Amino acid sequence: MAYPSASANLPVGRPDANDRIFPMKVLVTGAAGFIGSTATLRLLARGDEVVGLDNLNDYYEVQLKLDRLARLTPHPRFRFVKLDVADRGGMEALFAAEKFDRVIHLAAQAGVRYSLKNPHAYIDSNVVGFMNVLEGCRHNAVAHLVYASSSSVYGGNTRMPFSEHDSVDHPVSMYAATKKANELMAHTYSHLFGLPTTGLRFFTVYGPWGRPDMALFLFTKAILEGRAIDVFNHGRMQRDFTFVDDIVEGVIRVLDRTAAPNPAYRAETPDPGTSNAPFRVFNIGNHNPVPLMDFIGCIEEALGRKAEKNLLPLQDGDVPATYADVDSLQEWVGFSPATDIRTGIGRFVAWYREYYKI
Repeated sequence: MAYPSASANLPVGRPDANDRIFPMKVLVTGAAGFIGSTATLRLLARGDEVVGLDNLNDYYEVQLKLDRLARLTPHPRFRFVKLDVADRGGMEALFAAEKFDRVIHLAAQAGVRYSLKNPHAYIDSNVVGFMNVLEGCRHNAVAHLVYASSSSVYGGNTRMPFSEHDSVDHPVSMYAATKKANELMAHTYSHLFGLPTTGLRFFTVYGPWGRPDMALFLFTKAILEGRAIDVFNHGRMQRDFTFVDDIVEGVIRVLDRTAAPNPAYRAETPDPGTSNAPFRVFNIGNHNPVPLMDFIGCIEEALGRKAEKNLLPLQDGDVPATYADVDSLQEWVGFSPATDIRTGIGRFVAWYREYYKI
């Protein structure tokens, strides 16, 4: 399947072969976030107009979010709106005024462990906020909603690799439960109102401009400061680490192909990943789980320093392993993530040293 380049010269309002309108007006929620800011850069580079929304909360250092935004705000086709997705009136007004063609919804309260301490934050942002996005799309003729789900929805599943066609009815954290709820809510709107929705189950995203609460950021910071790193489950963990550029490539390609009913769907044998409504769910991972100790070894190699390890038990809400089956994504948009872990960590460490002037 061929995809248009960023310089594709097509008339305004005319769809290409893959269902995209050139140029598009896109809402990106969580635009000051790790994935959101990177996705916004890609959309702007190919000629789309982007309205970026973020509440700039202090879940982690706000300056990093502001610095991500600083890469976007000089662009003439980008506008930033400071707004919380849980603000019902604000979201209604935004959708009514802007009339977006498509929406990439990435704003959420993230983090498995934090959900044990502050579960209400997850309901406010991930459930109430998602409801407001769905209503905005429904009442303002949005052609396609692409939203962030998570590999966390697989919860207690032990069959590897994780497949969208398997049940995900046993979440083990409130974060995971809210992401599963998002998929259910999206399906309801696809069924009732014909709103095309696509959920993407992200698998441990990492890379430059990443989140400070993620393992790569925490480990790099601690090793450079000469502190021990906390290694949970005594290092017996595996993660399907996915480089941010690969994630964004998948997001953009999925945005461009509107979700559609699956003609092979049968209600008597329902497929959780598709529907007879315009609804899709895809894994987006590297299809290559990496042992945690190997991951740490790559960080040590990139830094030129050894880590002192504090071995700890598995934490509540965590799972020992994640592993993405990405065949459905490959079939749908002709793409599979491919950045190897050593290359990706090297790029992160180079960015970290430059950003923090180390």
